[in-house]
Amino acid sequence: MAEEVRQEIIAAVAHTGGHLGSNLGTVELTVALHYVFNTPADRIIWDVSHQTYAHKLLTGRRDQIETLRKYKGLAGYCKRTESEFDPFGAGHASTSVSAALGFAAARDLLGGDNKVIAVIGDGAMTGGLAFEGMNNAGSLAKDLIVVLNDNTWSISKNVGALSKYLTNILVDEKFNKLRRDVWELTGRFKRRDRIRTTIQSLEKSIKGFLVPGMLFEKLGFKYFGPIDGHDLPLMTKTLADVKNIDGPIMLHVATVKGKGYLPAEEDIHRYHAIGKFDKMTGKARPSSGVLPSYTRVFGNTMIELAEADDRVVAITAAMAPGTGLDGFAKEFPERFFDVGIAEGHAGTFSAALAAEGIKPYLAVYSTFVQRAYDQVIHDMAIQNLPVVICMDRGGLVGADGPTHHGVFDMAYLSSVPNVTIAAPKDGNELRAMLHHTRNADIGGITAIRYPRETVPSEMHDEIDSIEWLRWERLSGLSEVAVLAVGSMVAGVQPAIDRLAEQGISVSLINARFVKPLDADMLAEVCRESRIVFTLEEGALRGGFGQAVAEHLLDQEFSGKFKAIGIPDQFIAHGTRAELFRELGLDSEGLLKTISGFVGRHRALLSGAVTCQAEGQLDKISLTGTDPD
Repeated sequence: MAEEVRQEIIAAVAHTGGHLGSNLGTVELTVALHYVFNTPADRIIWDVSHQTYAHKLLTGRRDQIETLRKYKGLAGYCKRTESEFDPFGAGHASTSVSAALGFAAARDLLGGDNKVIAVIGDGAMTGGLAFEGMNNAGSLAKDLIVVLNDNTWSISKNVGALSKYLTNILVDEKFNKLRRDVWELTGRFKRRDRIRTTIQSLEKSIKGFLVPGMLFEKLGFKYFGPIDGHDLPLMTKTLADVKNIDGPIMLHVATVKGKGYLPAEEDIHRYHAIGKFDKMTGKARPSSGVLPSYTRVFGNTMIELAEADDRVVAITAAMAPGTGLDGFAKEFPERFFDVGIAEGHAGTFSAALAAEGIKPYLAVYSTFVQRAYDQVIHDMAIQNLPVVICMDRGGLVGADGPTHHGVFDMAYLSSVPNVTIAAPKDGNELRAMLHHTRNADIGGITAIRYPRETVPSEMHDEIDSIEWLRWERLSGLSEVAVLAVGSMVAGVQPAIDRLAEQGISVSLINARFVKPLDADMLAEVCRESRIVFTLEEGALRGGFGQAVAEHLLDQEFSGKFKAIGIPDQFIAHGTRAELFRELGLDSEGLLKTISGFVGRHRALLSGAVTCQAEGQLDKISLTGTDPD
């Protein structure tokens, strides 16, 4: 069974891309869990849930596995609406223990007797939320099991005969009955408290010498392990034993990331999450693109900054390759800080570095900055400390779906004082912005967001000049203006070109600073344009468009305005192209929206009569479906 599941995972990920190493490492664990526990009545809560492909195969989704992470297919993570076997959705790390405790408390309140199991590991134990959950679980003493999947390279030396023997004893039903009988017996003695304390101390001393679990014991958990997570008979026996023990249980399981597929075992970083690949050779399928990604441009530029200034440091939260900092880490190891999956700590740590005159660049996926929002406000912004937050994956990320789309950053950061939000239109502008933050006394937070995408144009050697906090006009004045943010500058250009062919001139403005707005450029727009669009790869509610709308109203703009962006809903997974098409943010959708809106308000334009006679605007307006 385990081998069949493993081969199915390799075939599926080779076809679709996804998280490979972590899923191969949890095959036996997953088989054992579903063998021992009565799911879905018993609740299995997966931390991050990127390691649940075997779980999906075993819970009625095998015939859909080739749709994994595809548009309208299976999600790459647990999803409550996808299956009753997914009781709790996830995508961010360290939530499983808190969630499991909630399920256990609800069970007790409702008079249930089902089991609750949290599976955590793959770095999630570096997050403070996991320990907050364990602290509370230990104090409440609810019946729940936490399986710690330890898949680090250096598996604990205690995974050996002695540890296995000790664990077998500690989880054995007869031993635990004997321990309870001894406990009751000692209660009959006058010095029962001293005797019981001695017994407890002896047991803890033995376990503390042989196993690494005393921290968990101190938090109120009964600790067992570590045991070999690939020994299926041992796994099933141990799980069957611990499920009958009362109170919070911590079962430490040692696994090998990438188990059973040699390329994934030998290169765990590359195969943690990988695109489509040849399952026979393990080689990634060749990419057709020749332009670098924004991530790579950022990583290369960070090396340039560090070479020019020894105060430049880079901080990330367990995402060195993902954020492009792997090269920086090799070049400047003493100035590179990977803090683990602990974004809140990364925020405060960066703020303190800035307070001492260091120049910290905090590289985080946009979706994970949400986890440090309090630190952004309390530790950075209130103290007006110059931290540069480099937000990769700003916008729609594709196959990882709603937990990873970075669409909220502009909205939630715009409300915070002492924050500048920048969004480069291409790789050269990203490089120029980063160099400016090193050279200038920026003051406060500078948050730079860029998409999970290749840059739209060639990179060049010289560093572009940039007028800080000013927008860039990319075409002449016109009665129709589009204020585009970041990736949408290149995205809207094809639609503008087609509109020009049809007789509609559109002024394109690179609104590269979301906050503060360029008031001077907006004044020009108010004077010259009668129809204004904003375009952003971010949430409309609270986003760039709403800020511009407020400004236009304040200036008593008499024309028409429309904001285009991500609607007030969570966007499912799919390729970026598929999601852009669904949301009308691709070139065809933008042409349809802009032309339709212009067509309905053509009376505002000075050339409306001429255009109407030529049939251009009437023809274009027929394509519009926008109700505004």
